Amino acid sequence: MHEDELETDATLVRSLVAAQFPQWAGLPIEPVPSSGTVNALYRLGDGLVVRLPRAEWGAGGIAKDSAWLPRLAPLVPVELPLPLATGRPGEGYPWPWGIYPWLEGEHPSADDSGDATALAADLAGLVEALRQIDLPGARPSRRGAPLAEVQDEDARDALRRLDGQIDVAAATAAWNAALAAPPWSGPPVWVHGDLLPGNLLVRDGRLTGVLDWGSVGVGDPACDLVAAWGALPARARETFRARLDVDDATWARGRGWALSIGLIALPYYEETNPVFASTARSLIREVLADHARAR
Repeated sequence: MHEDELETDATLVRSLVAAQFPQWAGLPIEPVPSSGTVNALYRLGDGLVVRLPRAEWGAGGIAKDSAWLPRLAPLVPVELPLPLATGRPGEGYPWPWGIYPWLEGEHPSADDSGDATALAADLAGLVEALRQIDLPGARPSRRGAPLAEVQDEDARDALRRLDGQIDVAAATAAWNAALAAPPWSGPPVWVHGDLLPGNLLVRDGRLTGVLDWGSVGVGDPACDLVAAWGALPARARETFRARLDVDDATWARGRGWALSIGLIALPYYEETNPVFASTARSLIREVLADHARAR
């Protein structure tokens, strides 16, 4: 998926586990089909998963997990993949890597025709719990920064590249509207930063787990509203918004985050990650429909 990505395989994982964690050396290892863009995943036996960062820029997430997930886990109403072991570089692999519990569940979708009211309430409960966290040492999340500072250049480039594939005029209008929304004026709050469908686990229609906390930190809570357009059908969005009591400006910025993530991801992953590209198309479609209804 990335020009600087390191190839990994089950043989490498088997060597790493055997050398550093011999207690798990006899367990079967299988690659996990995943739309994840930062880590390659390998199932280790029935109850474990190995995460290997794909590139150097993703390697810091392993230490971040160890530092924050044990502290955050008691404060949120979902399962987190608490790290069980952190591996060292070795066997030709140059970065830290981790072993985690395997969390069961399915990924939600905005295309789901079922009743997502309970899921909307669960997602709102998660975001609400994050906002209330007070832990020392919090670092700013990139996704908690102002849209114009961190997304505008790449979103504009993507709009040019997507000419002929999407309604660029409508997407540009929606993006400009998001940028025009008043900025967050409150104190920075805790955010997950990447509440896309592939990071959400659902069982029997309820949110049970959240993966990939590499973007966690503090900032504008609007970025966590992406779940409204990525994981919820339109009819459930109002439940999510009402539970959180989101003002118009924050909702507009959240819609901008969902749109820009979709715009930037679609041309980047269209050929290499069809599942994530499908999520990107869904984000764009849902945001444009929502923006049209709001006008």
